[in-house]
Amino acid sequence: MNTMQDEFISTVSHELRTPLTSIRGFSQTLLSSWDKIDDESKKKFIKIIEDQSNRLIHLVENVLTVSKMSTENTVMKKIDINNAIRKIIPLFTEQYKTRNFQLELSSNLPPARLDEDKFQQIMTNLIDNAAKYSESGKTVTISTSILDGKISIKVKDEGVGIKKEDYGKMFKKFSRLENHLTSTTQGNGLGLYITDKLVRSMGGVISFESTEGKGTTFEVIFPFYNEEEALRCSQVS
Repeated sequence: MNTMQDEFISTVSHELRTPLTSIRGFSQTLLSSWDKIDDESKKKFIKIIEDQSNRLIHLVENVLTVSKMSTENTVMKKIDINNAIRKIIPLFTEQYKTRNFQLELSSNLPPARLDEDKFQQIMTNLIDNAAKYSESGKTVTISTSILDGKISIKVKDEGVGIKKEDYGKMFKKFSRLENHLTSTTQGNGLGLYITDKLVRSMGGVISFESTEGKGTTFEVIFPFYNEEEALRCSQVS
């Protein structure tokens, strides 16, 4: 355990160093050479500082999530998955104004027994990933359906896709795939790792299909809400 913890801390330290170095470097340049730098360069440097600050915040939030996953209680309750998805879509239509978001939600979807906060984090990670690695004008489709007596949620994009040799890395800590959009998007390789852990913690399964250059579909499957099971769990707790 200590070895794994040391490795995790070492990797986090490395990931923190990159944005911190950029923020310090460009801040020092602006402070020491403000009068010598033209306005266009100043805007460029400040934008880099903003982007790296956001990257730092996102990394810290994900690291805190990882550290809490082993101790945080899961509050399972009856959830309307379609409504939970509809609640978070406006966040993405505002952030990714050049992407199209399409909902294909089953009208007769039964409720699931989930932790709503964790479910929303799962969907946020998957939809953000889909939008982030899709180019302007592309569509991200979120669908729900009944599959073999369970609830299926799919997030499909028209992005860059995943190389077959990268399939094994998808849910590992700090794995970030290399493609032509990687250099222009913020990421730290913890999003899918966290998503996988959260899905499993609630009795679900996550998988994906991808065609390089055409897009990726992530699918999460959860069991239906079970009244008897819920009553039994509440009595035990």
